[in-house]
Amino acid sequence: MAGSRRPGRNFLFVPGPTNVPERVQRAMIVPMEDHRSPVFPELVLPLFEETKKIFKSRDGQVFLFPSSGTGAWEAALTNTLSPGDRVLAPRFGQFSTLWIDLAQRVGLDVVVQDEAWGTGADPARIEEALRADREHRIKAVLVVHNETATGVTSDIGAVRRAIDAAGHPAMLYVDGVSSIGSIDFRADEWGVDCAITGSQKGLMLPAGLGIVCASKRALEAAKTAECRRAYFEFSDQTKANATGYFPYTPPLPLLYGLREALRCLEEEGLEQVFARHRRLADGVRAAVRAWGLNLCAKDPQWHSDTVSAVMVPEGINGAEVISLAYRRYNLALGAGLSQVAGKLFRIGHLGDLNELMLLGALSGAEMAMRDAGIRIEPGSGVAAAQEHFRETWVGE
Repeated sequence: MAGSRRPGRNFLFVPGPTNVPERVQRAMIVPMEDHRSPVFPELVLPLFEETKKIFKSRDGQVFLFPSSGTGAWEAALTNTLSPGDRVLAPRFGQFSTLWIDLAQRVGLDVVVQDEAWGTGADPARIEEALRADREHRIKAVLVVHNETATGVTSDIGAVRRAIDAAGHPAMLYVDGVSSIGSIDFRADEWGVDCAITGSQKGLMLPAGLGIVCASKRALEAAKTAECRRAYFEFSDQTKANATGYFPYTPPLPLLYGLREALRCLEEEGLEQVFARHRRLADGVRAAVRAWGLNLCAKDPQWHSDTVSAVMVPEGINGAEVISLAYRRYNLALGAGLSQVAGKLFRIGHLGDLNELMLLGALSGAEMAMRDAGIRIEPGSGVAAAQEHFRETWVGE
């Protein structure tokens, strides 16, 4: 249709899916092959060991499911728990809410700890609940590491210390979908029994891989877990994966893409990846201050390095900012969800991005906000981010 073409690139700044590097795109352009051939394990077997590195796990076992992160949620729960098992779950955003709903739907008894949206998991409340559970009926604690809906990161190390301080045997399950590969994550050090992520965020791939890193303790629990599962059965995966195969047809291009994405992360260095995300996030936070606006995260301790949820002034609909950004400037921003629908817009700053890419997004956000009637000084946020990037430059 005449006039329908939009020249230039779409600026993708939602908190997932994220931009796929060109070299990863090229790696996925492969002819289909026999996934039961004698050479297929040459691709597959190294993936399990290399993927463990992004979880900072030596002893865990990685499972690669053809699914979204939601499938990885379900796999972790159903393989290691039984119907009626009690679990403790803080709820402080849309994705912690959805994980709780999934846990209830697979038959678990969920003790919900509600926290204000804009904050995260409270280790003191978790410890208190576990100390009160003298019969050890709580089998697991479920925590979302990075709550994408509100731009909040919880302290998983502090949660582990709380569990230990209570002297409680509960396992620890962590949703790291929008943190792993972008924010420091330490599965072994924090005693995470099931760590969960997806391919479409820090791993810089299309959606389609749900990934679980399970501890030895979780694998032991899987031997007696009675939740029903079929597609997500750990033991089927374990048996086939041991020889470099899968129990059903795998998403071949994503496996080649995963191999290349892991190489990207290794070449940059995980610690440098984390530092880059912190630096870019600080630039966004400087822009938000310059605009005279606030983040949904109520305190700096909760600030996420992968997504910033920017509150809009009273009388302004955040959805209008998002619509204008997309229709006029080809900029995709994240929407407010559930309790914060219309109250904010989200800037995703994770994956394959740099300063200039982010400055373009900030510029587009400024134009869209002004179009929506938000009074900000043109260029103020961009200038503040520029100054931050210049002052913290770490190159040659």
